[in-house]
Amino acid sequence: MATAVSARLGELGITLPPVAAPVAAYVPALRSGDLVFTSGQLPFTDGELPATGSVGDGAAVSAEDAKDYARTATLNALAAVDSLVGIDKVVQVVKVVGFVASAPGFGGQPGVINGASELLGEVFGEAGAHSRSAVGVAELPLGSPVEVELIVRVAE
Repeated sequence: MATAVSARLGELGITLPPVAAPVAAYVPALRSGDLVFTSGQLPFTDGELPATGSVGDGAAVSAEDAKDYARTATLNALAAVDSLVGIDKVVQVVKVVGFVASAPGFGGQPGVINGASELLGEVFGEAGAHSRSAVGVAELPLGSPVEVELIVRVAE
């Protein structure tokens, strides 16, 4: 799988974005042994959030748009991994944790975080299969509708 990940990104027409600057006191990604943990990533595009607010029926952000934002946040997490160790060192996506700023009564968090999971499957194939949590929360940093963090296993 030495260059398969970067080649697959190219086949999909995906370019990893620049690493999003931290909005507080943390680093975008940290390696411990053969695992890389990313900090929670927001769906920044060119340094801006595409939308803010809660997700759900009648809320500021639709579940469909939030799913796209989860995909974008995941690309930002992959960019953090790439900047730390190189994307081609990833051998397995271990865990995805997705947070959804949820309007009262919204229970579609798993569908929203599928935006992250589906992207990882497209990019990594079987190595993209992962465990996952999809959590509804009242608010996220900067009013973001979604936040995604990853744990990946990397080659030595």
